[in-house]
Amino acid sequence: MVRKARPVAVLLASWALACCGVPDTRPESSGAPAGGGRTVGAARWVRVYFVAPNGAWPVARAASAGAGPQAALDELLAGPTRNERNRGLVTALPAGRHKVRATAAGPGAVDLYLPWLVVELDGVAVNQLVCTGAAAPGIPGGRRPADVVVRVYESGEPGEPWRVRCDETGTAIPVEAPPTTG
Repeated sequence: MVRKARPVAVLLASWALACCGVPDTRPESSGAPAGGGRTVGAARWVRVYFVAPNGAWPVARAASAGAGPQAALDELLAGPTRNERNRGLVTALPAGRHKVRATAAGPGAVDLYLPWLVVELDGVAVNQLVCTGAAAPGIPGGRRPADVVVRVYESGEPGEPWRVRCDETGTAIPVEAPPTTG
């Protein structure tokens, strides 16, 4: 009986090894690696700064591919959505329809053209404008928002723009000021 079982066991082991799915050839390429899945379509995001009881509060809004500083400022001027207002976010910008022009002005620089004088604005409103501009997509140079220089041109004021940055706390500070940390 033992003599008959041994050939059957060898035959079963050979069959199991042949059926394990490993071909006897070398590995072959099966195409490009899997990609995508982390983003939906070509959507991008803009970061818009509103005001919360404890200070500046950034929110993300969907934007089209190719969006830049103007798209971010347009979202800021549109004000907080109903859901954002329900969460306690407000804006310190003057009420009414206003147009702020914003353009990427070179590596790490944004130009903001305001319809107001800076002294007419609440300081928190200035923070909103500067920080939204600094965090906008489409600024050449790939710098962090805190390293982007925002040049603020005031309505009717000739001369050099006011050069500021948005620090880590969401506050507009002159370029010459030492950096602050949050």
